[in-house]
Amino acid sequence: MYRARDRVDNEEWIESLHAVADRMDLGSEARSTATDLFLTSIQSADASKRTVMAASLYAGSLIAGDQRSQGAVADAADVSRLSIQQQWKGILRTAGLEPPGW
Repeated sequence: MYRARDRVDNEEWIESLHAVADRMDLGSEARSTATDLFLTSIQSADASKRTVMAASLYAGSLIAGDQRSQGAVADAADVSRLSIQQQWKGILRTAGLEPPGW
């Protein structure tokens, strides 16, 4: 879980997250889930905020059933696909979710 202050402190990154979501035409549930995942994970992540943002978008789209490929998210967020691949399962675990085994 995150604090309300985390949202204020990361407002610029949340705006970037929504801009990337716009480029991918993600629905509101995927955006909301991705925002929550980002804010929950940002404090404990070893990766850059941009990478956490992209991996959160990927994971949020999976949870919401609005799935996008890692490559599509990486292109829209200007990160490598490998960065998303390395981070998204950890983001789910940090949020208390069990990532799929595939």
